[in-house]
Amino acid sequence: MERRTPSIAIVGSGFSGIGLAIGLRRAGFTDITIYEKAAGLGGVWRDNTYPGAACDAPSHLYSYSFEPKPDWSRRFAEQPEILGYLRHCAIKYGIFPHIRFGTEVAQAEFQPAAGRWRVHTRDGDWHDHDLLVAACGQLSNPAVPAIPGLDTFSGAVWHSARWDHDHDLRGERVAVVGNGASAVQFVPLIAPDAAELTVFQLEAHWMSRKPDRAYPRWRKSLNRRFPSLQKVSRLGIFLWFELLLNPALVTPRARRLLSAHIRAMCGFALLSVRDRGLRERLRPRYEPGCKRILTSSDYYSTFNRANVRAVDRPITEVTPQGLRTDDGEHHPADTIIWATGFRSQDFVAPMRLIGLHGQELNAAWKDGARAYLGLAVTGFPNFFLMYGPNTNVGSGSIVHMLESQIGYIVQAARLLSEGATSLEVREDVLDQFDAEAQRQLSTSVWNQGGCDSWYLDADRRNTNNWPGYMTGYRRRTRRLDPSDYHVEH
Repeated sequence: MERRTPSIAIVGSGFSGIGLAIGLRRAGFTDITIYEKAAGLGGVWRDNTYPGAACDAPSHLYSYSFEPKPDWSRRFAEQPEILGYLRHCAIKYGIFPHIRFGTEVAQAEFQPAAGRWRVHTRDGDWHDHDLLVAACGQLSNPAVPAIPGLDTFSGAVWHSARWDHDHDLRGERVAVVGNGASAVQFVPLIAPDAAELTVFQLEAHWMSRKPDRAYPRWRKSLNRRFPSLQKVSRLGIFLWFELLLNPALVTPRARRLLSAHIRAMCGFALLSVRDRGLRERLRPRYEPGCKRILTSSDYYSTFNRANVRAVDRPITEVTPQGLRTDDGEHHPADTIIWATGFRSQDFVAPMRLIGLHGQELNAAWKDGARAYLGLAVTGFPNFFLMYGPNTNVGSGSIVHMLESQIGYIVQAARLLSEGATSLEVREDVLDQFDAEAQRQLSTSVWNQGGCDSWYLDADRRNTNNWPGYMTGYRRRTRRLDPSDYHVEH
């Protein structure tokens, strides 16, 4: 059989894009182009440089299985070290020559006659590729709520994912809007500098103490000398998430059994708030796990400081000098920091994707984003997503899911190299998968737990989370079955 070398385009150079490029190179593919709109690689770990930025999954699990790092400095690595790890991987596996930095993809359209994608960059250039992969992630576009009067504010404003390191917060009245994963990391660190720090709590979160610690020199030395020790550590962490925490999210019976334990564990952390009234305001009212359980050992105690207060009333207006809540109270501020997360439903935005018959991906997803195994969409041949719809995990490490996707996409590239010109997932296969996923999700804590989260779209359809175990996803993606696709040669 005649073999050819397919041209492969990857959009994004975070964990997804770098990992896929490495997987493709290890499989013998060389015609790879990574389009990266920024000046450096790293994705979310390049953009999020706020004080205290760190991972909430243990380091030994939040890394590629094929490239363990024996000398992680601590159990939960911080942003600079994770970004350094990604750079190390890109250098070791020869990925940098494949990256086109400062090149944003504006649009891509499939050309049926050629069986190729034409990729248009923002600077007006274009290139043709046999295979297109969106590795943009679910957490790449910051979300800022549309609050009346925001453009009138006279002070400094930024999102936590676009931190202004040149701005000095010392002696200022700082308003932090949001209390999610980023806020619980940076709020304790900026509190000592601010004259006043007001945290506008959008909804209380379940939070446990963070079992973080620095790794001693002897532990790093043992990891180097005996690599199996690190593998055992990684496996132990994986099994903790997979066998203990995941059932409490996706299995109704396990939810009932483990809910009391999780409530007690998180309630213990809440005891560090001395004010009993405030403690109750910080206590969540929804079922544990409905939103990702946060970890911090100093967020709650920060509210014991005289200059820190929590506001749990909705913001109705931004004024030139501060924010007003629905009870009419005005809260003066010199700086506003949005800790309001990301537009998690925009899986490929702002890139415009046009498939067969001129159909745009946003139109195909008008009733909610969906993709077979989170990877393939009917009407968009030779196109795959990484960290796409319904592949997020409520606990554990997304890197495990990404490695499953890498193996699957490498198989698609092999089919193209062996003579296939077009791979389009069958509509009935996608419909069946989506119906099954939504049925399983309907009894999950994310759908029934009584909270509003970024997992659900405006119609309360869960477009983000995987409805089962991480091992189940690995099993489903281990082999690409050509019968799931319309394959043309």
